[in-house]
Amino acid sequence: MLFIARKDLAHRLRGRETILWMFFMPVVFFYFIGTITGGSYSGLTGRPRIAVMMPADAGFLGDQLVRRLDDQGLQVDRPATEAEFAEYYRRLRVPAAFTDSVLAGRPVELLWANDSEGLSRDFERIRVGRAVYTLLADVIAADAMGLGPSAASLAELNAMPRRLKVEVTAAGERRRVPTGYEQSVPGIMTMFTLLVLTTGGSVLLVIERRQGMLRRLASTPISRLGIVGGKWLGMLGMGVVQIGFAMLAGTVLFSMDWGPDLPMIMALMLAYGALMASVGLLLGCLARNENQAAAIGVIAANVLGALGGCWWPIEITPGWMQKLSLFLPTGWAMDALHKLVSFQAGAASALPHLVGMILAAAIVLAASRRVFRFE
Repeated sequence: MLFIARKDLAHRLRGRETILWMFFMPVVFFYFIGTITGGSYSGLTGRPRIAVMMPADAGFLGDQLVRRLDDQGLQVDRPATEAEFAEYYRRLRVPAAFTDSVLAGRPVELLWANDSEGLSRDFERIRVGRAVYTLLADVIAADAMGLGPSAASLAELNAMPRRLKVEVTAAGERRRVPTGYEQSVPGIMTMFTLLVLTTGGSVLLVIERRQGMLRRLASTPISRLGIVGGKWLGMLGMGVVQIGFAMLAGTVLFSMDWGPDLPMIMALMLAYGALMASVGLLLGCLARNENQAAAIGVIAANVLGALGGCWWPIEITPGWMQKLSLFLPTGWAMDALHKLVSFQAGAASALPHLVGMILAAAIVLAASRRVFRFE
């Protein structure tokens, strides 16, 4: 069994296509996806910078507006020139005589522009809207209380305790949406492990069956279990090499921090590699030709990668998609990796994922043994 596994692994690692997809393409995808998604979700939890063009005659309501924007978690910059103002992605323009117009009851229009393309674009608009409507409500409240809208009355309102207060706290340590390389390195590692084992592993098995090499193995004293186990161990070896290189490249090239539970991460990915080796072996047993095996592997890797959260954080998707991911092997791996790396929920949080992958790998491997064909 070990002899077959060692020879299979050595043969696979000599292939130019294997070298390309195991060692070169993952690094390219780490960089590409990690770079373009590095700031895509920062507006959901961070302090986006916005430029406010405030005329000199804006009055005290202009200062109050800036305060409320800051209360909404927005970092306000006040550029001095139109050229500096135009350089910002997020821009809010306050009209001239802002305070005088509001106090006189004349309609006032604030112009908001957002050229950013991140997923937080709509949330940033909501934040700006809340700041504007809060200021409007305080002006109305000051007038209704007989104080009259003024800098002093609004300051008094600001000091008053609010009747309703919403407190938001994190459910766990570092509870935030993973971004950049923190998302792309585990995600691409998970997807490429699936891709390499379901294409390279299954295609080679189909070729060996077509060329009669499996029939030669059948004529040797090696048992059927030994042959199937050797093929499976060879694929698992490919998965171990893929995962080990991906983790090393992510750490050295992209400063990936795997958190305090690295032993559990390694055990989890070993179980995931075993599951993908079983899937690749089953596909190699069922596929009729190389093209069919390669097509199924590529399609499966892309579909399961997208739905399992390998391309983007599953936490930003609708609820139904998050639930669907928990029925997919990629979703199991990514959910566990986020718990261990991004949320640091502890090694015990990934135990159900680990046990599930081990059981699934055993079931699929048993099915592969039953349908394994020598010709």
